[in-house]
Amino acid sequence: DLVEAEAVLKDDQLYLKDLTERCEVRAKDWDQRSQLRSDELKALAGALAILKNNVTDADTEVNVRALLQEKGSQVQGSAKALKSVAPHVAAAVSLLQTVSSSSSSSSSASLRGTAKSVSLTTQVRQDKVVTLLGQEGRRLKSVALSSLALHLGDDPFTKVKGLIQALIERLLKEATAEATKKGFCDTELGKATKERDYRLADTKALDTEAQALEIKEAELKEEMELLSSALETLHSDLDTATTLRGEEKEDNAKTLKQAKEGLEAVTEAVKILKVFYKQAAKAKVLLQASPVDEDTAGAGFSGAYKGKQEKSTGIIGMLEVIASDFERTIRTTEAAEKKAQEEFVEFDRVSKADISGKDTKKTLDGEDLVTTQNTLAQKLEDLESNQKLLDSALLRLEDLKPTCIDLTMPYEERVAKREEEIAALKRALCILDTEGVETSCS
Repeated sequence: DLVEAEAVLKDDQLYLKDLTERCEVRAKDWDQRSQLRSDELKALAGALAILKNNVTDADTEVNVRALLQEKGSQVQGSAKALKSVAPHVAAAVSLLQTVSSSSSSSSSASLRGTAKSVSLTTQVRQDKVVTLLGQEGRRLKSVALSSLALHLGDDPFTKVKGLIQALIERLLKEATAEATKKGFCDTELGKATKERDYRLADTKALDTEAQALEIKEAELKEEMELLSSALETLHSDLDTATTLRGEEKEDNAKTLKQAKEGLEAVTEAVKILKVFYKQAAKAKVLLQASPVDEDTAGAGFSGAYKGKQEKSTGIIGMLEVIASDFERTIRTTEAAEKKAQEEFVEFDRVSKADISGKDTKKTLDGEDLVTTQNTLAQKLEDLESNQKLLDSALLRLEDLKPTCIDLTMPYEERVAKREEEIAALKRALCILDTEGVETSCS
């Protein structure tokens, strides 16, 4: 019995030892599972906190902005070319038509004296003279000859010759006086006409130059107004483009900052989860076969706890998709920012060059305008002076007209008529010359 009891005791002691060791192992296994689960929860909580704080809002904001990002924008500036019609100032310069005296061609009638028969009586000679002077007076429409013919019929023969001679002398004096007047009138009319023509030509030239300067002045003013308007538009467009570029750059910088922070946060969360589940997959618990297993149902679990490996794969995959969205947003935004900056730099360069050119042109036009206005003022003064001189020349011509221009009979006709009157009187003297003393009758 003792041997049998010792054998049972020995078996019980061995069973107790195995049970104790098994319980200790189970306890350690439980502690491992509990600790691993606690660590898993901490890892998930840490990753979730990172995602909530750094990723959730940024993911929605920057990725939507990236998808809607314009591939490029161009700012264009245009200058309107306005056409204008410069006002034309027309000044009418009156022309004075003057009546010029035609060149004189004098023709002298040959004196014909016919010595009549000395046998004629004195009365017959006197009657013939009266008849001759009357006929010539009517033909020439000469008041002097007709009047003399009327008086000769009643005067004595000796007095007739004196009357005829006196009339001849008077006509010769009138011819001399008229010739002198003709010379004076020709000289003065020539000078006045030349002065008028010179001043008229000068006035026309000055008027033409003044009109051209006024047109140029109007064109310069219009061009300067167009340049001012264009410069205002260019400055406004450049300021607007600069402001928009600054806002766009600020938005892109904000987008890149949020996207990079989100990417960094997601990458950190993925790293935490990958490290944890990689270590959890290596967890092991070594158990030996024991009679205790035959008498117990076990702890309800077996082996080491390795975490939710299958579910972790889906979570990590989703986080990697979010990370790829952030990476795409960064690439898109950086490309858009680069393109927008290049386009702005080109627009800024072209706009500033255009502004510089138009500023220079406006300055030169302003200087040209001042010169044109000064020249125009001088031309207008000269035009006014020449217009006064032209008016003076025209007044001089008007003053000479009553004296020098006989509208009833031209000078040449008056000279010819007077010469015929003198010739008729000389023929009358020849008729009365009974003694042959008149040299013109021989």
